[in-house]
Amino acid sequence: MTRLLAQVAEKSGVSAATVSRVLNGKPGVSPTTRQSVLMALDDLGYERPTLLRGERARLAGLVLPELQNPIFPAFAEVIGGAMAQQGLTPVLCTLTKGGASEADYVDLLLEVGVSGVVFAGGLFSEADAPHEHYYRLAELNVPVVLINAPADGLGFPCVACDDGFAIEQTWRHLTSLGHERIGLILGPDDHVPSRRKLTAARRVAQAAGMPLADEFVERSIFLLEGGRTAAARLLGRGVTAIVCGSDPLALGAIKAARKRGLNVPSDVSIVGFDDSAFMTATEPALSTVRQPIEAMGRAAVDLLCSQIRGLQPHVRELLFDAELVVRKSTAPPPTSALLSNAPPGGQGKR
Repeated sequence: MTRLLAQVAEKSGVSAATVSRVLNGKPGVSPTTRQSVLMALDDLGYERPTLLRGERARLAGLVLPELQNPIFPAFAEVIGGAMAQQGLTPVLCTLTKGGASEADYVDLLLEVGVSGVVFAGGLFSEADAPHEHYYRLAELNVPVVLINAPADGLGFPCVACDDGFAIEQTWRHLTSLGHERIGLILGPDDHVPSRRKLTAARRVAQAAGMPLADEFVERSIFLLEGGRTAAARLLGRGVTAIVCGSDPLALGAIKAARKRGLNVPSDVSIVGFDDSAFMTATEPALSTVRQPIEAMGRAAVDLLCSQIRGLQPHVRELLFDAELVVRKSTAPPPTSALLSNAPPGGQGKR
């Protein structure tokens, strides 16, 4: 036993007394230290004590930024089911207003000795947000997979929707209907998927000879209320179509249009993003970009399990094509809008 304590202490960089406290389940050891000791024990080939045995093989963290947006419960269902099929028990951590932070949840997951963690959205997708808790996971070699966007400097594999391709599909659909004044509602400036969407929108608009003006781009939090406020500003600037970065933003945009006495889609077209639950049941049924949730969720779990087995991820970012689902919230712009954009004696550029 003394030899074991000494070897594990040397491997993990702590004292033999600390190793003893961890192996006997005693309090007074930080989650980070505890995880280091357990990983050293595994690396050296020792079997864990009975009270700790199997933790590493059974538990996997699943961290979600919210549950109000239906896309995240959908991801949770797919990922949780895929984890169970792999013999993992998901530990679901959901951020709530005034509740535990991501860093708090990382402490908890390290405390219970999870095999790895899947983050389905979160602070890693915000370039200016604190990322220290992700670096802790990286330093401890805890397997991690990110869904939605990569995080610079961390090396975690990522599963994401091809935002650029999705926006190009949407833009071409709207311009084919005759729209020239297209607005865009996105997340915060440092939100990586929103940056990608904006880059794609500018590229496709420029290629169509109708550069995207700054006044037609609005930023918002990803809530219905945020979409309503942002859309009200865009509608005041004369847009005839609005592309939104999420379905809740699109539903907020519809509310803003109705408040101004406008009809969707005869007065203004609106497109969402995600194709989350019940978008066929809205009035009108929402045209939106469908993320392949099933394929993305299962790919994330496959990447996680590969790391748990000690294999290096074969990709840094796995991009999945999205599909524009055209329903009832998009239509040609009103004739009055076309005439107002036309040069004297003719129609506007189509």
